[in-house]
Amino acid sequence: MFAAPLLVAAALLLGGLLWAEAQEKPRPALACKSVLSGLFVLAAWLSPHPLPSYYHLVLAGLVLGLLGDVCLALPGQGAFRAGLLAFLAGHVLYVLAFAGLVAWGRWLGPHLAIPALAALAVFMWLRRRAGSLLLPVCAYILVISLMLAGAWAVWRQGGLPAAGGWAIFLGALSFYLSDLLVARDRFVNSQFVNRLLGLPLYYAGQFALAFSVGWVA
Repeated sequence: MFAAPLLVAAALLLGGLLWAEAQEKPRPALACKSVLSGLFVLAAWLSPHPLPSYYHLVLAGLVLGLLGDVCLALPGQGAFRAGLLAFLAGHVLYVLAFAGLVAWGRWLGPHLAIPALAALAVFMWLRRRAGSLLLPVCAYILVISLMLAGAWAVWRQGGLPAAGGWAIFLGALSFYLSDLLVARDRFVNSQFVNRLLGLPLYYAGQFALAFSVGWVA
């Protein structure tokens, strides 16, 4: 199977990326990140895809994630904005993918209070720190919260095989938590610990979503 060697390569590249981040070596970090992010795209592409519409949406979201990763590894506010937009568009595609598994109306329920309150808390945390990026940050908070709500709905009532439901929910949750650490690093306190925790969460989330394309039916 392709999964085992691919994940071994990903783990080695993640180690290299964390080393480069700790040593503040941007070029090796960019090289490791670009190849590593390419691997989660490859994981989805090589996986079986019994639901083509779900597969195509997730694959496109992963490609946008790869683009966002490259942008965030580059210096400057413009690159950060481009990365933010790429990830925002990728999250929208994930939301649409989850809506194809569980209809929008079935997302409603008391459980929505949790991502809604989390979104409000994140907004209050960042509203005085985001500066000129406040509007796109607010849009991002809304979309990632909707993505998490959709993943939760799929996990609870999607009728999927257990592996597919868990991959989608835990993938979305890991991605959500990694985004909080990106926000902390960018707007609150830039520290290596943000990347030490956030990068493994991010890649775990993306790989889980990538492999989920083969586990939804």
